[in-house]
Amino acid sequence: MTAMKTIGLLGGLSWESTTLYYQHLNRGTRERLGGLHSAPLVLWSFDFAEIEALMAAGDWTGATERIADAGKRLADAGAELIVICSNTIHRMAGAVEAAAGVPLVHIADATAQAVRAEGVMSPLLLATKFTMEGAFYRGHMQDHYGLSVRIPGDEARVEVHRIIFEELCQGIIRPESKAAMLEIVDRAMEEGADSVILGCTEVAMLIGQDDIGAPVFDSTAIHANAVLDKALTAD
Repeated sequence: MTAMKTIGLLGGLSWESTTLYYQHLNRGTRERLGGLHSAPLVLWSFDFAEIEALMAAGDWTGATERIADAGKRLADAGAELIVICSNTIHRMAGAVEAAAGVPLVHIADATAQAVRAEGVMSPLLLATKFTMEGAFYRGHMQDHYGLSVRIPGDEARVEVHRIIFEELCQGIIRPESKAAMLEIVDRAMEEGADSVILGCTEVAMLIGQDDIGAPVFDSTAIHANAVLDKALTAD
């Protein structure tokens, strides 16, 4: 059996989603290896309020410095590959990988590959406004995988972002917010979207495949599966 690499998690972005990563990675390891196996992990968990304040102020340099430094600390602690437990924070993926000096498994690669494998090309992206509006995620999927990633309209983006930060990141699940999110999905489908990417790691707490009559891609679960592929592959 191939020795499993130690996985370094950049978490607390928010801790709600980090919990999902911990569960996915350990359950996936048990499913693949059986018995009492679980994933060898080291975790750096941020106080998300500090990182969110930097992002809200547009201080991406300051946020990147904090995230990249944590990546290096994970590598120093023995991590052999790095996982950013957040879609939005992949804006700093290059800086994190450079600082850590070990491979980083990119969530946009894993998710785009899953979308292409399903045979759909125009997914709706539900995420923070930073992810929906920035080029680092949608552009990556378009340039490397040819996907035409759609995003909600202006008001809908504001509402999705609000639900994520004011509710999901704080562990709050509201039926009315679920209804609002599904209405946004329905509108996008009417306008030509053929699938949905849950592109914020917390969105899967609110909606999923059972709610939507089109392919749904849970980026958190997909990312965790890709991480296990890498962790169990011999170099």
